[in-house]
Amino acid sequence: MEKTYNPQEIERKWQRNWQEKDAFKVSNEEYQKKYYDLVMFPYPSGTLHVGHVKNYVIGDVIARYKRMRGYSVMHPFGFDAFGLPAENAAIEKGNIHPEDWTMQNINIIRNQIKKLGISYNWEREVITCKEDYYKWTQWIFLQLYKNGLAYKKKAPVNWCPNCKTVLANEQVVNGRCERCGTVVEIKQLEQWYFKITDYAEKLLNDLEKLNGWPENVKTMQKNWIGKSVGAEVEFKLDNGKGSLRVFTTRPDTLWGVTFMALAPESPLVEELTTPEYSEKVNQFLQKVSLQDRFKRTAEGAEKEGVFTGSYAINPVNGEKIPVYVANYILYEYGTGAIMAVPAHDQRDFEFAKKYDLPIRIVIMPEDEELTEEILEKAYVGEGVLVNSEEFTGLNNQTAIKKISQWLEDKKVGKVVTQYKLRDWLISRQRYWGAPIPIVYCEKCGVVPVPENDLPVKLPRDVEFEPTGKSPLIDHPDFKETTCPKCGGKAKREVDTMDTFVDSSWYYIRYVNPKLEDKPFNKEDVDNWLPVDQYIGGVEHAILHLLYSRFITKVLKDLDYVSFDEPFKNLFTQGMIYRNGAKMSKSKGNVVSPEEMIEKYGTDALRTYILFMAPPERDAEWNDSGIEGTYRFLNKVWNTYMKIQEKIIHLENKPKYPLKNKSEKDLRRKLHQTIEKITSDIEGNFQFNTAVSSLMELLNELNSYLNNTDDKDWNLNLLKEFSEDFVLMLSPIAPHISEELWKNFGKDDFIFKASWPEIDKNALKAEEITIAVQINGKLRTQITVDVSLNEEEVKSYALEDDKVQKYISGKKIEKIIYVPKKIINIVVK
Repeated sequence: MEKTYNPQEIERKWQRNWQEKDAFKVSNEEYQKKYYDLVMFPYPSGTLHVGHVKNYVIGDVIARYKRMRGYSVMHPFGFDAFGLPAENAAIEKGNIHPEDWTMQNINIIRNQIKKLGISYNWEREVITCKEDYYKWTQWIFLQLYKNGLAYKKKAPVNWCPNCKTVLANEQVVNGRCERCGTVVEIKQLEQWYFKITDYAEKLLNDLEKLNGWPENVKTMQKNWIGKSVGAEVEFKLDNGKGSLRVFTTRPDTLWGVTFMALAPESPLVEELTTPEYSEKVNQFLQKVSLQDRFKRTAEGAEKEGVFTGSYAINPVNGEKIPVYVANYILYEYGTGAIMAVPAHDQRDFEFAKKYDLPIRIVIMPEDEELTEEILEKAYVGEGVLVNSEEFTGLNNQTAIKKISQWLEDKKVGKVVTQYKLRDWLISRQRYWGAPIPIVYCEKCGVVPVPENDLPVKLPRDVEFEPTGKSPLIDHPDFKETTCPKCGGKAKREVDTMDTFVDSSWYYIRYVNPKLEDKPFNKEDVDNWLPVDQYIGGVEHAILHLLYSRFITKVLKDLDYVSFDEPFKNLFTQGMIYRNGAKMSKSKGNVVSPEEMIEKYGTDALRTYILFMAPPERDAEWNDSGIEGTYRFLNKVWNTYMKIQEKIIHLENKPKYPLKNKSEKDLRRKLHQTIEKITSDIEGNFQFNTAVSSLMELLNELNSYLNNTDDKDWNLNLLKEFSEDFVLMLSPIAPHISEELWKNFGKDDFIFKASWPEIDKNALKAEEITIAVQINGKLRTQITVDVSLNEEEVKSYALEDDKVQKYISGKKIEKIIYVPKKIINIVVK
């Protein structure tokens, strides 16, 4: 038996034991008392630093604790393995395939995680870039396509004319291609979408079911979905060729419209620009493409635009109004076109002032007379309608309803519910993603690939151009195919799917990761899902979580699963900072887990990560902190070495005599700590206070051992204490706990033992501490027997030496006693 604490040796030993015995394996049949504990899987872009490690450690503490509570725990892991960085590595390095780069990184990360002692069900691993996974991502696409939820339409993209390729937003730096520096253009391309807007109302309403989600995340999703009720109004073009539809929540301002504006990305810009204005419009679009889309639309940003040459007719008064393209309009919101009311919208007001456009007041505050000449900013408050024909004189809230109905009656508008949420653009003009299972036949048109022909495989023999152009575009063996319908010549879709599609259903595949004939078994999935606890960064609060909720609801509606929300509880962990900044390689402030493990051991690293702050908060890394947790574990080890020979052969006794106050105090402290740590874990995962409670408890034990002759030690108490202590420590520092457990002669793994039971009787204090105040100021504390009555406590307080010092020679006016808490002696 090792007498000195050697964490690295102990940790290697137990990691080997767990692996050899497949210790954490759980079968699908063990669902009767199930707990599905899931951390968001990583993108394998390189090595992990301790900032990444935090959520894996949090997830592992929960998994180990739940096993000790008698649950069958599914705790799987995998890799979100498609994506642009792998493709960029292939382009930059020139001699590595994206798959090879990805798999190399996966092997590195997998080994890193195994060194952390995380209790994953490794046999359930999924890797989204493997054919056995993306085959079923393609299957999900086909289910959406068959049910009218996948469609193709034109959409604006960032286009580099030099590289002749589409760029992701993050590849556009200051309006230029990050590779070649060419000014980026906005181009309209046919792309695939998922119709998530069909589920907007369900996605919004069902947030109410998610009681185990943080309120801030639910609010972020609500705002992203952005429900608003208003009117959709049709403005006919004055050339008779079609119309512009706009959505407004303010139909009460329709008589104040003086111009219309289009988003620069809208396909309507090209349609409505007349030949004599095309040069000016194109120059403006070029300029706008250099601006950050969200900064340019922010409050206070300069409003800019240009006339398209077209006019529309206001349906309420027949006025001819100019159509502009303006930088402050977002294509993603509404219809991408707005009716501009400068008198009552600040952004429209600024634009009108700049371009000398008319401003017409149609809502007047009740206590003030406004005129266009004196208006210094838009009036956006409530009021009474003016200059609005038959609606003049109405309160604007009443007018909104009446005008909305009037628009419907006149068949120039209708009441609609609008969402800020746009349909999910899933096309990526990239190689390293799941191919979209569609072919184009001259005879049959758009044809889905039959399910039994899946997967549509990514060809491996590809060459990457420095431009970043997808090699699928010119790959004859991939692109050229036969139509599954008529057998004639056809071309494959060369776009691949957004990686958010891969991660929108992975939590389901973990249940049947090796199933070959279908993506999952309904009965198994219904037994194990929804996920009981999902853990990950708040940066995924919107897109990943929203898309996963959407795909789950689609699968439920198609009767593939029986639940409609994927994640019952969500926990978003805080980040770890160093030198005041988020850890990143570029800042040179990362802390390598391997380095810490080599120096202090895995258990010290895990304990420090949990101890440094409440887990939902950001925390600053400090090397002295991990030194502290290493010293704590060393102290645990040395304390156990001191006592274990004396207690190893003792039988556990449910009851045994406690000879004196110090034994009673120690046992009380033990059971108070069991109660506190249970509450800390069951509550909101307050692992930092759990660790500090264990540190306090160890000090109490050492105080007892050091102040009692070893021949007088209560060995039955030490046996109960040492076993319960190490059981509580085990989810946090599992390796040292396994070793100490084995040293007690235990045959099975510690996580298979039961969590300690709280003895309610032990919690009852025999003595209490009461604060003593003199004239409301705290002067001392007294410890008295819990059974003393009020008069006895008062008498005890008055006899105390410190109290005597303050009341000597003074008259006691009264004594106020708050039972078992405070005495206040009022003197003159």
